[in-house]
Amino acid sequence: MSRLGPPDLRLTGRHVTLQPLSQDHAPALSEASAEGRLWEIWYTSVPSPEGMASEIARRLKLRDLGSMIPFATCDASGRPVGMTTFMHIDHGVPRVEIGSTWLAPSAQRGPVNTEAKRLMMGHAFEVWRCAAVEFRTHRLNAQSRRAIERLGAQLDGILRAHMRLPNGTLRDTAVYSVTAAEWPTVRAHLDWQLVRPR
Repeated sequence: MSRLGPPDLRLTGRHVTLQPLSQDHAPALSEASAEGRLWEIWYTSVPSPEGMASEIARRLKLRDLGSMIPFATCDASGRPVGMTTFMHIDHGVPRVEIGSTWLAPSAQRGPVNTEAKRLMMGHAFEVWRCAAVEFRTHRLNAQSRRAIERLGAQLDGILRAHMRLPNGTLRDTAVYSVTAAEWPTVRAHLDWQLVRPR
């Protein structure tokens, strides 16, 4: 079990509930992935409907090793619409990355992602007392980078030729973070985003 835990952590807001990931979520998550054929976007790592059960198993194995806390992202109706995790847990600092995140197109550009990140950063900074929370994405994933920047995260830099993707290309990874000192301002910004008219 991770010291930044528990591994069955549940976070609940008005628009989203982050439920501990389980194989019970596989059918609904397969539908969510199929909604926009998200796994076909070359610069992302969204599991295909056929690969959903094995991806859930992979994340649960990492959970059992203490290096990941995976969630099913569920909308206000309780429907699973995506996945997200606490990962790359560094107990010494402490520091954590929020990543391996994806959402069905119908859940994008609304309050679901904003509130999920608000809940996760709030827990990381206010319960775990993390020094920083990190976000990473492909340098060319403009949609993801805009979403991270809307959260208030700052670009730390680009890791060139950082990892190899399934199609054989090398990913340049854009690394962002929010520090504990920045959290009160970022929190106020996220809270405002969640209450302002859309």
